[in-house]
Amino acid sequence: MPTFHVEMFEGRTVEQKRKFVEEVTRVTCETLGCTPSAVDIIITDVKRENWATGGELWADKK
Repeated sequence: MPTFHVEMFEGRTVEQKRKFVEEVTRVTCETLGCTPSAVDIIITDVKRENWATGGELWADKK
């Protein structure tokens, strides 16, 4: 059973997430030959203040 853990900045709509999981599931099934019910996707919304790249919080980026 493939399981995807996806972390992204908060702010995406439910519709955007819905489309994302539909497409990831479709491509996974095509590629791995599994059924949609075998694909799990866990989305974690992260605040920009809790994510840093290169020593700088994303909340501080302009």
